[in-house]
Amino acid sequence: MLWTIGDLHLSFETDKPMDIFGPEWAGHAQKLLEGFGAVSPEDITVICGDLTWGMDMKSCLLDFKFIDGLPGRKIILKGNHDYWWSTATKAKTFFAENGIESIDILNNNCFFYGGAAICGTRGWMCPSENPGEHDKKIMLREIQRLEASLKAAGECERKLVFLHYPPIFGKFYAEGLIEAMERYGVRECFYGHIHGAGRSLAFEGTDRGIRYKLISADHLRFRPIKIM
Repeated sequence: MLWTIGDLHLSFETDKPMDIFGPEWAGHAQKLLEGFGAVSPEDITVICGDLTWGMDMKSCLLDFKFIDGLPGRKIILKGNHDYWWSTATKAKTFFAENGIESIDILNNNCFFYGGAAICGTRGWMCPSENPGEHDKKIMLREIQRLEASLKAAGECERKLVFLHYPPIFGKFYAEGLIEAMERYGVRECFYGHIHGAGRSLAFEGTDRGIRYKLISADHLRFRPIKIM
């Protein structure tokens, strides 16, 4: 089976209690353990960014050990709070050196499962309707990364896109990302990032032929959802 969830926000080696963002976050690591109870060793779970609060790989070791210990294979992508991230190559080396074997990285590539292509990137959410040059450059880079991932899917008919940032939020549309999904025939998109009261502005449903689903951990009550 294929599952997804986002925003684990682990902090075993840092002082970052998540319950300051709402009572549902109290003891959330234990809730995640229980939530992954439905996942089997043969399954894959795509985790859509914001995995850990650690500032570098060394301070993330216990968090990644926790993720590695969850059932099945995990495919991760970068979130805005993943400050530890420098390059995918360095992360893979760190995993290998520390015996972390069940985590793969989605970054300018794709994976395949059950006739579907797993594609994605972090994405970006511009702060206004008239973004500055800095935001435009970041968004362009994320569009290019998404296109690289979708190209890697080849002729696979069912392309699933996983993002950290929402491509639709309130009045904001990440048109470049959405247009890339339209060009490659994407019909399903999963994203995280949004918590608490902000979830009321998160779009869930179908727009321009693409079905969107918010999968941040608190929104899912810390239980991955099954895609297929």
